[in-house]
Amino acid sequence: MEELRIQYVNLELQGNHESHYTQGFSSKTLVVRRGAPFKITLLLKGRAFNPHTDTLMFRILLGRLYAEFPVTFSKQGSPSRWSAYFTPKGLNPNSPSLYISSPASSSIGRYSVQLHVLTQHGQKGYVVGDFVLLCNPWCSEDAVYIPFEDQREEYVNNDSGLLYMGTPKNLESRPWSFDQYEPEILDICLKLLQVSPQYGRNLHSDPIYLSRVVSAMINCEDDRGVLRGNWLGDFKNGVNPSKWTGSADILRQWAKSKFSPVMYGQCWVFAAVMCTVMRAFGIPSRVITNFNSAHDTNGNLVIEEFYSETGKKLPHSKDSIWNFHVWVECWMTRPDLGAGFDGWQVLDPTPQERSGGIFCCGPAPVKAIRDWRVDLVYDIPFVYAEVNADVHTVIVKQGQVLSSSTDTERVGSLIVTQTIGSPRPQNITGNYKPTKAAMSLHRSNSATFSRESTHKRGSTRGLSVSLSLLKVPVAGENITFTVMVTNTDSIPKVLREHVNAQTKKYNRSPSGTFWEVHNVVRIAPHEAKVIHHLIDHAQYESLMGDDLVNLAVVMEDEYTQERVLASEEFNITSPQLSIQIADEDSVMLHKEHTALVVFCNTFSVPVSGLLTVTGSGLIEGEMHSRIQLFKPGCTMERSFSFIPRMVGKKMLQATLVLKNNSAEIIGYRMISVKSA
Repeated sequence: MEELRIQYVNLELQGNHESHYTQGFSSKTLVVRRGAPFKITLLLKGRAFNPHTDTLMFRILLGRLYAEFPVTFSKQGSPSRWSAYFTPKGLNPNSPSLYISSPASSSIGRYSVQLHVLTQHGQKGYVVGDFVLLCNPWCSEDAVYIPFEDQREEYVNNDSGLLYMGTPKNLESRPWSFDQYEPEILDICLKLLQVSPQYGRNLHSDPIYLSRVVSAMINCEDDRGVLRGNWLGDFKNGVNPSKWTGSADILRQWAKSKFSPVMYGQCWVFAAVMCTVMRAFGIPSRVITNFNSAHDTNGNLVIEEFYSETGKKLPHSKDSIWNFHVWVECWMTRPDLGAGFDGWQVLDPTPQERSGGIFCCGPAPVKAIRDWRVDLVYDIPFVYAEVNADVHTVIVKQGQVLSSSTDTERVGSLIVTQTIGSPRPQNITGNYKPTKAAMSLHRSNSATFSRESTHKRGSTRGLSVSLSLLKVPVAGENITFTVMVTNTDSIPKVLREHVNAQTKKYNRSPSGTFWEVHNVVRIAPHEAKVIHHLIDHAQYESLMGDDLVNLAVVMEDEYTQERVLASEEFNITSPQLSIQIADEDSVMLHKEHTALVVFCNTFSVPVSGLLTVTGSGLIEGEMHSRIQLFKPGCTMERSFSFIPRMVGKKMLQATLVLKNNSAEIIGYRMISVKSA
């Protein structure tokens, strides 16, 4: 009798990738999800398979871990063990097909497969090859299962999205390419686990553990992590964080340098790269922006801000409020805490504070943050303060306190993420914070709160002041605003008005004053007076870029010496690039198409620069075009061709970095690529 030999093993890449929702990861490596069977077909040589005398035994290896199991004729294997079974539709003895099934709690990683053929005449072993196993949010037994298809499409499959920055009243959307399907990226993400000093193969089935490892590895403070942070403004030894447009360049540079940190990142870059890694692993993830995010260094849930008597903000506090801070939410069960805390978990890879001795944060259940459950893990007090701290504003002169007020609403005033299937931001503030009435009750019933909770910003006895922008400030246009002062007393007042404008970074105190005005205001009893102000665009245009403006007014009663402050921090909206696609409704896979990038110079001076176009699944690498000097009011147009290599919704990005202006002009367009 001839010997039974295996001539070829077909890993059924296309069919498995479709059934496991892993299309796009690789055309050469099998990528599947745990908790679901995948098919392989054997081509035999010598003689046919005899189910009565022959046995097939698999050995699956992940590092030093391994599992051995036979191929049976029953699908009813234990859900907690690896198993294999022949195709139930009938066995082809010359080319049998079979399914391998993994537990929904299996470790993720790159496995190798060995197959042993046992016959009456002995045993022979074969190396089948490798496959990558990921988490499975489609499997109800998996800890990362998320129930709705549109959620899985957005938070796992989508390889692009929008990050929100700016201020609560003027959100700016920054396009980002997560790039999880780009060549090499999945392998680099898996390598990140192996490089981590916290890595343990027996634990990397658990998304709680995995997420903490990734949170620590995205920054490089304790390990050979991906990114080095830089908030000082000097980026000459690396890349300005605002210049990054996607995760692939960062991850590839990290791997190519043998795991030296990439320079530089700030909060949105850290968060976006972590979102890439988690989506690659199959863990539903989304990027979150918390506007007016508190960094409370002493844990008293109070942030102090100091102003001079003329409205200049002073850098006197160790605490700080970032105009925005960006982190990640990942979806998972929390069996360590109980079912009430399943769902979205905060993870923050930006290195701010240590957690368990290392720079990472989370997973902190959003439900626990909302309910102030500081007894639970991980890092709930820190995140709670980021969205709930009070702001104590003090006007000082030569070390003496002139007046003070407390604002209980500014911190965490808006928390957003991208709406599923839409470019609009979704307001999720209510996930993190109760309603005002509930918060008031919560504070009165809690012994941990001994803080003043009244909101007195901009008012004192007999006098109230408010500051309002007349329109959203746009680069190249004047800033117009009003100061309204109301005398609630029955006597006239003589006031001194001090208005001060400073530039600032989103995460730091303001720098020097670039505009100020001082006036005497006379106001009758019970009169409300509106004072109009204008800041000429020429006075701020050269200062801006990513900067914001801190605008403050102090009204001083000449008789009583009482002072009232009102302030507003706002961003200047940059002009945008527009992208037009020829025959947009008929963009086909592997067919050449044309994009037109258009920009109108709304600045008051001529501009020039470098235009860069990128698009994961649309363009290999980057395309560049130098833009020669063109005058105010003129329009620039550049055309680019691209050949899509992936189906589905893809993002085409364009960035114009100006040579003689610190502003960065961004545009994007979502393109629906159809199969040919």
